[in-house]
Amino acid sequence: MSLLILAKGFSLGLSMIVPIGSQNSMLLTQGINRNYHLATAGLFILYDILLIALGILGGNLIIATSPLLFTLLTFGGALFLFSYGTISFKHALFFTHEKNIVMVQHKSLKIIIITSFIVTFLNPHAYIDTVMVIGSVGGQYQGATKMYFMIGTMLASVVWFTSIAIAAATLSPQLSKPTVKRSIDVIIGIVMWFIAWSLIASWLKS
Repeated sequence: MSLLILAKGFSLGLSMIVPIGSQNSMLLTQGINRNYHLATAGLFILYDILLIALGILGGNLIIATSPLLFTLLTFGGALFLFSYGTISFKHALFFTHEKNIVMVQHKSLKIIIITSFIVTFLNPHAYIDTVMVIGSVGGQYQGATKMYFMIGTMLASVVWFTSIAIAAATLSPQLSKPTVKRSIDVIIGIVMWFIAWSLIASWLKS
């Protein structure tokens, strides 16, 4: 029974984080550049663990009952995602191999930490997926089963982010080719703008 609950948590966790988003986009870029990619993965895992624990232990009720907080998260997140997408389009349009090397060399661990924090905590989808959705499902369990479910969802983040970081770094020679890198930046830009618009559209309908 415990393994079944663990598996349910793991599968739900994967379904929440596998679709490309700002965290996956940043981690993919860091992996391709081999620039603190494992540290970035570790930070995203830590953030997810904190948000999942918050949601399952009752934090989802705070966001669900605070329209003002949800509105601030929505517009703050949409603004950030639009800016993130714009930067990706800029990289795609003005990408050169030499410029990319210089840019990678100047990205310090401090910048990675700050950016990863912003990418996670200014993104409403992070709260919707982890705190509200996973929190709502996990809140239905009691005692030991709740802990197994929570561990399962957290393991999904560990497996996924670690896999993305390692795979992107391993395939870096192929993914770093100008045409491929430019295509990835365009796709990331489109996805970020689409998510930003979907946030605003959802808020307008509510």
